[in-house]
Amino acid sequence: MEIKIDFTKSAQDNAGDYFKLSKKLKKKSEGAALAIKDLEKKISKIRERKPEAKIVRQISEKKWYEKFNWFLTSNGMLAIGGRSALQNELVNSKYFDSGDLFFHADVFGASAVVLKNGSTGASLQVREEVAQFAGCFSRSWDSGAASVNVYALGREQVSKSKEKGSLGTGSFLLEGEREWFKGVALELCAYSDDAKPPGISIVPLLTAMAEGIKGYILIKPGIKKKSDAAKELSERLKFHDIDYIMQHLPSGGFSIK
Repeated sequence: MEIKIDFTKSAQDNAGDYFKLSKKLKKKSEGAALAIKDLEKKISKIRERKPEAKIVRQISEKKWYEKFNWFLTSNGMLAIGGRSALQNELVNSKYFDSGDLFFHADVFGASAVVLKNGSTGASLQVREEVAQFAGCFSRSWDSGAASVNVYALGREQVSKSKEKGSLGTGSFLLEGEREWFKGVALELCAYSDDAKPPGISIVPLLTAMAEGIKGYILIKPGIKKKSDAAKELSERLKFHDIDYIMQHLPSGGFSIK
């Protein structure tokens, strides 16, 4: 150990300086010891804690029909509808097969809705559910109407014109007798549904009634903006994906009951 001596000071003064330095070093060492003990206590407490359960979010793969308007009827049949004229074309050309049923509100500007296997496996109850769905996703909702007439046709009754350019995008030639659903009420409903990912269902009111659903929120045409309606549904159903709700609502205003 090297000891430096200040020759300008007496031996007694040098000794005093080292005594003061030793006191400072002792205080520092005591403080360091206390800090080490405190740190050891904190580490011990952290080790005693139980590991928190990790929240695992499952990202489900999107089904092919989720790019359209869609829902499952009370007996589990799939109905899809175009969200635009281009999608109406796609529904008709690619997803409308023999044995399916075509539904359309009797107004200009509506979703072309196809009920898969509808001509063979759909009861009147199910066809009425799809008719209500088709009515809701039409211009009638945007206009604030309370009801609309809807018709249904088979695959062989719906086609494009043979003359190129004679019909616009999303328009079709309809032939033969139609099945009519008169005065279809424009009513949807939303409810929490843990059995069906992502945990919420927005379906025609007739579907929820047929399934015996209780505690649903009734949705009708009204004056509330779509974004505000989606936020209200999100809050009331505690479902935070507002974009998902927006995608499953028609265009226009809303009344939430």
